[in-house]
Amino acid sequence: MPSAIIVGSGPNGLAAALTLAAGGVDVTVLEASDSIGGGTRSGELTLPGLLHDHCSGFHPLAVDTGFSRQFGLENHGLRWSLPEVQYSHPLDGGRGASVWRSVDRTAGELGDDDNESYRRMFGPLTRRFPQIVDEFLQPLVHVPGHPVPLARFGLYAALPAALLARRWESEEARALFAGVAAHSFRPLWSVMSSAIGVALGTAAHRYGWPVAAGGSSTITTAMATRLAEYGGRIETGVSVRDHRELGRPDLLLLNTSPSAAADILGDDLPPRVGRAYRRFRHGPAAFQVAFAVEGGIPWAHEPSRRAGTVHVGGALPEIADAERRVVRGEMPERPFILVGQQSVADPDRAKDGVHPVDAYAHVPAGWTGDATRTIIDQIERFAPGFRDRIRSTRSLSTRQIEQYDPNFVGGDIVTGANTPFQLVFRPRVALNPYSAGIPGVYLCSAAAPPGAGAHGMAGWNAARSALAYLGSL
Repeated sequence: MPSAIIVGSGPNGLAAALTLAAGGVDVTVLEASDSIGGGTRSGELTLPGLLHDHCSGFHPLAVDTGFSRQFGLENHGLRWSLPEVQYSHPLDGGRGASVWRSVDRTAGELGDDDNESYRRMFGPLTRRFPQIVDEFLQPLVHVPGHPVPLARFGLYAALPAALLARRWESEEARALFAGVAAHSFRPLWSVMSSAIGVALGTAAHRYGWPVAAGGSSTITTAMATRLAEYGGRIETGVSVRDHRELGRPDLLLLNTSPSAAADILGDDLPPRVGRAYRRFRHGPAAFQVAFAVEGGIPWAHEPSRRAGTVHVGGALPEIADAERRVVRGEMPERPFILVGQQSVADPDRAKDGVHPVDAYAHVPAGWTGDATRTIIDQIERFAPGFRDRIRSTRSLSTRQIEQYDPNFVGGDIVTGANTPFQLVFRPRVALNPYSAGIPGVYLCSAAAPPGAGAHGMAGWNAARSALAYLGSL
C-alpha cells in the first residue's frame, strides 16, 4: 500500500488526507498544535458556556462541492444551520440593507431604483451557481466545462468592486456590495476586486451563509471521524521542520504557507519553485475581538439583529478608503469590520441570554497595535448601547493570530494576497499549481487554488493530483 504524510490538520490537510485514504493510500497526518482543525477550531473564548469560532465562522462555499459530495460529512456529525438574514450592512441613522436567500426579496427591499438591476445580476448567477462554483473551486487556468455561466460570472468578477457597485443608485445597495467585496482584503478600485464579492453574494442566495452547528470544529471532527474509518491516523504535537525527518513516504502533502514549505523542503526544492514560494505575497491582516454580549448587539438597523454576518464600515467611499489604507500599510481611523453573530443561526452557542460575537477588523499586515477600542466604537456607531452590553472580551493581535495558525503569516487569515496575479496564479505559475516540483510532493493549503475557505477544495484538488501521480507510476 502506498504511504502519504500530510503536514497540517486544517480543513485542507484533512480533506487531502481523507481523499488519499479513500484512494487506498496509508495516511498519517502530523499536526504541530495539540488540537486539529487550523482555522476551524472552536471554544469558550470569553465566558463559560459561550461557544466561539476561533477563525472561520461561516461557510457559504462548503455546502455543495466536489469534496462535500464525495464524502457526505453530514452523515458523520456535521450539521449546517442558516440565519434568517444571510448578511447585512447597517448605515448611519438606522438605515441599511440585507441579503436574504431570496433574490427577489433582497432586490425588493433595495427600492425601485435598484430592484431590477439587482435581479438582473444575481438572478442568472444564482440559477447557474452550481456550475460556476465547480469552475472557480479549481485552478482558474483550465478548460472550462461550463463556459457560458463562467463567462457571465467573469464579466462581473473582473471589474473593480467600487465600479461594479455603481450599477446601483442607492447608498444602501452600493454599501451592501462593498461590504461583501471587502472580504477580498483588496482596494475596491483594483481590477478583479469584485470576484470574491460576486461569488459570496451569489452563494448567499443559492446556499446561504451557514454555520456549523456546535462550532466550526465539527467540520474537521467529521473529517477526522471519516478518516479513521479508512484507517488514517492523526498525530498532534508534532512539528515538522525538515522533510528528511519523515522517512521516504510515497507522497508528502504540505498544508502550510509557501515559505514554510520552502523551509521544510530545503535544498531539494527546485530553485525556480523555491523562488516562487519565497516571493508569494501575503495580504493585510485581521485583528480579532471575541465578545460576550448580553441580549446580542442592539443594531439600529433591525434586520442586522437577525443576520449571521454584519459588515460594519459605513458607505462605499468610507470602505474603499479604509481598504486602500490597509493595503498601503496604514491603519484607518474607521476600519472595515466583519461581525459574526453565529448564535443567530445556532442558538445553543449562547447561554442565559448572553451571546458570543466574533469581530474582525481589517488592519495592515503585521500591525502591532490594539484595535479593541476601535472595534467597539465602530459597532457602537451603528448599535447604540452595545458598549453597555459587553460582559467579556478577548482580543487577538496579528502576531497572536499567526502564533495560533502559522499559515496566517502576519495575521493574513486568507493565506495570500488576492492580487489579480495571485487570484489566477497561486502559489506559482505552473500547469499543476499544487506540485512542489518534486515527484510526489504537493502544496495543499489555502495558498493553492482556490484559496481561502473551510471547503477543503485545495486539499481535495491536491490529493487528486497526487493520486493521478501514483496511477502514472
